[in-house]
Amino acid sequence: MLRNALARLRSAYRGRTAEQAGSGGVRLVLPPSMSATLGCDAVGVPARHGFRLMSHLPRTGCVFADADRWWWIVPAGSDLDLDWPEQVTYAHDAAVPGGRPRLIHSPDALTPYTPPIPLFLMVCQVTGVTPSWDAPGTRSVVSAP
Repeated sequence: MLRNALARLRSAYRGRTAEQAGSGGVRLVLPPSMSATLGCDAVGVPARHGFRLMSHLPRTGCVFADADRWWWIVPAGSDLDLDWPEQVTYAHDAAVPGGRPRLIHSPDALTPYTPPIPLFLMVCQVTGVTPSWDAPGTRSVVSAP
């Protein structure tokens, strides 16, 4: 599985033109068979962490990649009350900056999502950041009983 993903990533990188590499960004397009009823956001992680994250997550949804970042599809609003590390780019509506990431992993299930909490914890671990559930000085979206 990981060898196949690397082969797809390499071919996608070689296939980019100079115009595509300098474009302002794109919205990631899910396979037509996927049902994204919860909306879609994307979490971008430096490419050097991609294989490690994919191999350690209990479930991986759709993953897109280019030479610089790997993008995991998560349900819309997965940034609420999570303080994602600085190395991570969070893209609302899966509108990602930069080149043209290609789909390198598609799950067998009908949903495209990677569960955001396990992804958040793994991203914190590989980047060496202590997990923080909300930004300092902000109120929680969910009120305590």
